[in-house]
Amino acid sequence: MNVTELKAEGLSRSFQITIPAKDLQSQLDAKIEEIRPRLNIKGFRVGKVPGAHVRRIYGESLMSEIVQNAFQKGVDAAIQQRDLRLASSPDLKFEGDVDPVIRGKSDLVYTVDVEVMPDFEPVDPASLTVTKPVTPVTDEEVTAELTKLAEQSVGFTEKKGAAKKGDQVTIDFVGKIDGEAFEGGSAEGAPVRIGSDSFIPGFEEQLIGIKAGQQRTLEVTFPAEYGAAHLAGKAATFDVTATKVEAPQPASVDEELAKRYGISSLEELTRLVRERIERERGRLSRAKAKRALFDILDEKHAFDLPGQMVEAEFSQIWRQIEADREAGRLDDEDKAKTEDALRADYRRIAERRVRLGLVLAEIGRRNRIEVRDEELSAVIGQQASQFPGRERQLVEFYRKNPGALAQLRAPIYEEKVVDYMLELATVETREVPLDELTREDPAD
Repeated sequence: MNVTELKAEGLSRSFQITIPAKDLQSQLDAKIEEIRPRLNIKGFRVGKVPGAHVRRIYGESLMSEIVQNAFQKGVDAAIQQRDLRLASSPDLKFEGDVDPVIRGKSDLVYTVDVEVMPDFEPVDPASLTVTKPVTPVTDEEVTAELTKLAEQSVGFTEKKGAAKKGDQVTIDFVGKIDGEAFEGGSAEGAPVRIGSDSFIPGFEEQLIGIKAGQQRTLEVTFPAEYGAAHLAGKAATFDVTATKVEAPQPASVDEELAKRYGISSLEELTRLVRERIERERGRLSRAKAKRALFDILDEKHAFDLPGQMVEAEFSQIWRQIEADREAGRLDDEDKAKTEDALRADYRRIAERRVRLGLVLAEIGRRNRIEVRDEELSAVIGQQASQFPGRERQLVEFYRKNPGALAQLRAPIYEEKVVDYMLELATVETREVPLDELTREDPAD
């Protein structure tokens, strides 16, 4: 086998690979000798079929298999000889007629184009200074959260008189479209809290003033984006009978509130609420620190990017942009841009993502950071728990789909490398208002 480098420009490499006909014939001879002892051909005893006869019968099919394998072996040889790390799948090109090769009359000659990983020196994480915004939790915020819990645990007491906003009305109802009851549109003993916006728009408001024992016909229109397609956008009526009207009885922030939530004391409930807020703020702080770290890494690294990786990332982003545009979800800033400007902006985002991915991968590789099997299993277990009764199918899906498993592994790996870098870097905390901590960062 002869491997000749044809081109080395940037990250692109092109090779011509030549496998002489005599080498292919040697492989064919070896293959014939391998299978000959097992052949059972009419007119010959098992294991006594002459090699020439085997060649006449099976030679071309065996050679076809050898040639197919030779393509990949040549690529592997080119990569191993030059110790290349590929950034994309090899592109093999064979021109001409393969029949002379299979008949042993011609050498196998083809070219392979590849993109390689860029060679660069990543920044030392210990040399970095990262700012981490923090927002301490105040006693007033904890009290406000406790008050919300009290409001959410409101009880109801039956009352006489008409229902008003905030009251809960228990109703029996039958929904109709064009005078005909529709499937799923009827219920008995359904509790409706007026003002909760849990029913079709306009439904709850028409219950204001109703008393227990009264009947009403409500007129509503299903939203155009309603989940059931056969109802979406259609006008409907609901024949309603109120069976009970109840007034809300707000809970107080006291020991009884803690017991309602299964907590031993108000002091313990207060502690748990504070810890929950702190965990959420900690998550936001880390996300901001990660964004700051990525900004620094992007600024400190400049190297050629594999074009196919950038194109694949951009294509994925652009598909989402087109879907958002079709659904009317583009923000005002993007709506105002021309097509060319929008593409240019998101191509820069694709380039940034590829650059950061390569930097993180290189730092992780040099420091032997890996995703352990138990870490991957834990994430699969968390996902499986969301599908009761189908856990085994989900686990089996990942076992049989290496690509899906790689997608699951990637974010775990990224977070491990980020954690590693933040441990080494100098992290300076900066106290900020809550609105700054919760402010959404621009796309990156």
